[in-house]
Amino acid sequence: MECAKGPIVSRDQESRFRVRARPPKSKPAGRSERFVTLVLRASGRSGATRSPGLTPPSLARLGRGHVAARMVSDRLGANARRVIVKARYVVLKQAGARSAATHLRYIERDGVDREGHKGQAYAALTDKADVAAFEERGKGDRHQFRFIVAPEDAVAIEDLRTFTRHLMGRVEADLGTAIDWVAVDHWDTDNAHTHVVLRGQDASGQDLIIARRYIAHGMRQRACELATQWLGPRTCQEVQASLAREIDQERLTALDRALRSRAREGVVAFVSTANRDSPERHTLLVGRLQRLTSMGLAQSLGVNRWSLPPNMEQTLQAMGERNDIIRTIQRAMGNAQRELAVAPADKRSPHVVGRIAGKGLSDELSDHGYLVVDGVDGRAHYVILPAGADLSRYPVGGIVEVRGATDPRAVDKTISALSVNGLYRTDDHLRIAQAEARAGTDPRDVVAAHVRRLEALRRAGIVERVADGVWRIPGDLPEQGRQYDALHRRGALVELRSHLSIEGQVGAIGATWLDRQLVDRDAAIADTGFGADVRAAVEKRAEFLVAERLAERRDGKFVFIPNMLARLRDREVQLAAKAIGAETGLTYRRVADGARVTGVYRRYVLLASGRFAMLDDGIGFSLVPWRPVVEQRLGQTITALVRGGSVSWEFGRKLGPSIG
Repeated sequence: MECAKGPIVSRDQESRFRVRARPPKSKPAGRSERFVTLVLRASGRSGATRSPGLTPPSLARLGRGHVAARMVSDRLGANARRVIVKARYVVLKQAGARSAATHLRYIERDGVDREGHKGQAYAALTDKADVAAFEERGKGDRHQFRFIVAPEDAVAIEDLRTFTRHLMGRVEADLGTAIDWVAVDHWDTDNAHTHVVLRGQDASGQDLIIARRYIAHGMRQRACELATQWLGPRTCQEVQASLAREIDQERLTALDRALRSRAREGVVAFVSTANRDSPERHTLLVGRLQRLTSMGLAQSLGVNRWSLPPNMEQTLQAMGERNDIIRTIQRAMGNAQRELAVAPADKRSPHVVGRIAGKGLSDELSDHGYLVVDGVDGRAHYVILPAGADLSRYPVGGIVEVRGATDPRAVDKTISALSVNGLYRTDDHLRIAQAEARAGTDPRDVVAAHVRRLEALRRAGIVERVADGVWRIPGDLPEQGRQYDALHRRGALVELRSHLSIEGQVGAIGATWLDRQLVDRDAAIADTGFGADVRAAVEKRAEFLVAERLAERRDGKFVFIPNMLARLRDREVQLAAKAIGAETGLTYRRVADGARVTGVYRRYVLLASGRFAMLDDGIGFSLVPWRPVVEQRLGQTITALVRGGSVSWEFGRKLGPSIG
């Protein structure tokens, strides 16, 4: 007998069974991957996504604490006390060298303890933790954990310090290793909370890897368990009262999540409450739906039927953020009456100038800071800073200028307008600036500002420097510059115009922000709010300049001497140099315009005219305008080319001292 295909096989051969042993731990043929893995890969290619609550088993078991996270959830009942725990995993190399120090300094800031004083860090065994020593121990860490622990009943707990120590003790037991942490209690908000910073190494010096499930759920459940043991379970009346408070709130609540979970195709229907909800819960859910209907976020479809829009949760989250911003502005402004510009300035307005009324972190776990700016337009603005911005650079009371990323910069438009055949020349720009210069301004400062912008765009590959003072630019430079700003800046561009308040600028020796308002005569300054304060301060500053013989009054108007700003700046620099010379014994070397000076960057000097870098050539020192780019060169030899009140920096060149 012969088959259509293949050899002749006898019945005995066909029924014979042979066992062939495989090498130990070898993978079965054709089963190199698990079936679940193949399904997930196929679903991924088809565009499907994993449910939010599911975690791959391999990831769930990775790290310390995954067993504790699974076990503790079984012991918590519906009446357990509630604690919010926010967590952030920070890779220190990506966050920057100063990230840890900046965060520790921020959580220990003034006004956060119960008496309104500076925050005090503590640890497991001390009430006065050495934050500098903690930072030093963590310099070699790859990562760091930052937590915010906020019990709902923090006022009833009272002793947050002891509560935190007990909580971290349980965390240590769950992780199975000793941990190094510091914490600071904050009582400066409506909800008292604790900041905890945990090092990224365990007791053996290895990287501390914590299971994702423990970070997301386990630590919060431990905190809830501890709060419940301290205060007892919540009574039914407390649970109902907590939910009742959520009915009228303009933010995303637990009631909203419950409504969304029971919605079918966007419709919530209450057919019968006997088997699903208690009468009290039914009343709460219906009350919330009625409130959402009045807010335009739900629509009644008849008796016990409502439709919910797909974007309901996003809208409620945005409303909650807006209300938080309003409270932040009102807290910073105190009793001052202002119109509130609630939308972030980088999204609603390309230009805001004003006084810093308050500052902080929009999310205390992140590096995104904010400023509350009392604008010269008579309004109070909420400004989001770029990630990693150092809040210490923006003193409360100082003057800032805010520009958003929505429109091209004026400097890019000017460069494009002055270019001929795709080439921008500084000489041509200088001649035009000299012809249009106002009294008290230096045209060379204007050109130098444009050169600094071109240098930044050159490093990004947008423009090309053909020769000294000659640049090749694209035809769409303003648009490319706008895209560059949007890519490199998540948040508004904020420039500090003066670290002094307007009151401190009135009698200052130096070129102040008020002097520039006198020279420019900005008509955008309002007659109300901070604008009115600025107008009054400008008048007092003008009288001071008259007394110093830098201006005179003619026919009711103030007339300023030529190069008034440069003279004020030089006078202040001379006074500062005299004090530094007496302190160091070095000789001050004045930098001539257009000269190149080389020296070791020792420190910066903060004056009314701005910041100045001290360059030491070993024999004497010079003071040149400071820029943020030089701060990372502290202790290194750098070269500065000074033109007027501006400077161009050169790094890595050893040209020797050259002071004109």
